[in-house]
Amino acid sequence: MLTFLNDNLWSLLLGINYILVIVFSVLIVLKNKNPVKTLSYLFVLATLPFVGLLVYYLFGQDYRKDKIFEKKYVEDNEQLKRWRNKFSLDKEERQDLKDVFGEGVYKIYRLMRNNEKAVLTYDNEVDILINGEEKFRYLRKDLANAKKHIHLEYFVLFDRGLGSEIIDILCKKAKEGVSVRLIYDDVGSDISAASKRKLSKNGVKHYPFMPVLFSNSTSKLNYRDHRKIVVIDASIGYVGGINIDQKYDNSFNNKRYWRDTHLRIKGGAVGALQSSFILSWNFAAADNMEIDTELLPQHKPDPHDPIAVQMASSGPDSDWANIMEAIFCAINSANKSILITTPYFIPNSQILTALTTAARSGVEIKVILPYESDSWAAQYATDSYIEECLHSGIKIYRYRKGFVHAKTLVIDDVLSSVGTANLDYRSFSMNFEINALIYNKGINRKMREQFNEDLNDCDEVLLERWKNRSIRRKLQESFSRLWAPLL
Repeated sequence: MLTFLNDNLWSLLLGINYILVIVFSVLIVLKNKNPVKTLSYLFVLATLPFVGLLVYYLFGQDYRKDKIFEKKYVEDNEQLKRWRNKFSLDKEERQDLKDVFGEGVYKIYRLMRNNEKAVLTYDNEVDILINGEEKFRYLRKDLANAKKHIHLEYFVLFDRGLGSEIIDILCKKAKEGVSVRLIYDDVGSDISAASKRKLSKNGVKHYPFMPVLFSNSTSKLNYRDHRKIVVIDASIGYVGGINIDQKYDNSFNNKRYWRDTHLRIKGGAVGALQSSFILSWNFAAADNMEIDTELLPQHKPDPHDPIAVQMASSGPDSDWANIMEAIFCAINSANKSILITTPYFIPNSQILTALTTAARSGVEIKVILPYESDSWAAQYATDSYIEECLHSGIKIYRYRKGFVHAKTLVIDDVLSSVGTANLDYRSFSMNFEINALIYNKGINRKMREQFNEDLNDCDEVLLERWKNRSIRRKLQESFSRLWAPLL
């Protein structure tokens, strides 16, 4: 028997592999998910023995509304209902958005309200923060002035340099009696045991989001908390693309310039950020937060030019791909122009069709991408979409000054989006994301001015020159595109 096993071990293993491949293939097909993603997994399973099974185990299992996320979805809905009923968040909502901004924007508002009961507030002050050096200058001051509570939720938090400084501030505030809570993604972050002990010793409550066993080797695992949220005393909120690490702050003289965008918000929208944080906390933490009146904005600002803001969040626990649908609806509502900045441009078929159709219908579309990505696979996958976009009349620009990590969208002169979601499959369907939808002409003007300023550090991609890239490069792009749904 042992001799037979030794002589036929490889054949037996292959046989077991392909039995499992057949079983998993049937299960994948029965799920009736996106055909492109389905075919990608079938291709991997069929062509990569053993490796394909490992890839599917790590990345392919879809937990949307299944298992732990089914429970989270039900509990979140109940929390939101109680929250809205108890604090009457709808008091600040107005139905005249259509009269002010038109039918297209009103459709986006209704979509987010119907999808996830996203509240629209009109009483906000919004500061656009360009790059980490500006964000952290404000954040240090706001953290230092905190009186009641500090809530942070981050995809990336490294306990070195800038990250260590932020941890020290959190510990100091906790010792002063401020309630400090921290959620960090267990894959994206790197916090030493010593730093965790320090946080606990000083009274900072902290929990990893969906902890994994080997975070250093699983940087692409699905269902990560990609959000970047800060709420201070229920009066100041931060949201956008900038994580906590000194590479995001150019004042540290990093090797690579980092271009990013974040928001600092005062007003009713801070309550929406707060509710998002509480739902994440009650999922990740061992102790649930009680809903309390102090967790909502109490002293609302009276800005000269009040700004309407609606928070759109999405994740594998939601029925709908909320942010993707908001972007899709926004693209289709555009009449004049669409300005996009994104580090990863791997659109699904819906977004790609919306963009190319809008461009051919006469809408001016400009997209800023990194000249050189931080991932070769994402770089090639992104490049595979460029020729089709150029053929449709979309203008593509590559940012040469450094790495552009901002995730922004500007539609005509009425709608802007700043948040954590990239234009890729992972942000649309796998990660927990949050974007601020801003309905304000003044903010749109500032966002457009910043976009045009960034264009000064870009090279435009010209169709005739792009078509002349090598066959090898085109093959690399095409192969990477096959993997795009898995990136």
